[in-house]
Formats: sequence, C-alpha cells, structure tokens
Amino acid sequence: MTRIKRSVASRKKRRIILARASGYYGAKSRAYRTAKQQVERSMAYAHRDRRNKKRVIRRLWITRINAAARLNGLSYSVFMNGLKKAGLLLDRKVLAEIAVNDPEAFSALSEIVKKALAPAA
Repeated sequence: MTRIKRSVASRKKRRIILARASGYYGAKSRAYRTAKQQVERSMAYAHRDRRNKKRVIRRLWITRINAAARLNGLSYSVFMNGLKKAGLLLDRKVLAEIAVNDPEAFSALSEIVKKALAPAA
C-alpha cells in the first residue's frame, strides 16, 4: 500500500486560510499561524455579530414605533397592547416602516388602538 503525501491538500488548506486573511494587518495576512488564529477569531466575531444584528434592528424598530406612538398620545407598550386587543397582527418591522414612511396610516392605526382600549379603561 502506498503512503499518502499531503503536499497538495496542506497547501490548499493554507492557501484558503491566507486568502481569507488577505487585507489583515501585518503578519496576520502573511504568516500562516497568525493568519489562521485571526481567521478563526474573525469567524467567531462574524457569527456573534450576525446574531447581534437582529437584536439591534429590533431595537431600532421599537424605537421608531415608540416615537410615532407618542406623537399620537400613546406609549409603545400601550400601543402594542391595543393592537393585540384590536386583533391587528402586524409585526414590528411593518409597523416601523409605516411609522417612518406613512404617518397618516400610523395615526389611523393609533385611532383603532384607542377605540380598542376605550372599553377596557
């Protein structure tokens, strides 16, 4: 049985790592060991920040909805509670889009919410 030589496979592995590390500062883009460490660290950051991005965007939506709701005399939590009681199933992304681009429609939603909350108050 012939032995396996790793020349092509190991070079390919190193070439992939160094290609991913291109653009890094100093030895991190040239030396294999430091490039490998930095690429691993970068991939961990990328994974973490893909999750954090969703958090940040949701916070932005909530801030926009809150600002628009307060212009119509409601707080965010009261507005969201009223939407649920009125049976309007709109997610925060859509509500934030309406709040920014169509204030009249958001005002109409606020009136619906106020009517839904009136019997409870």
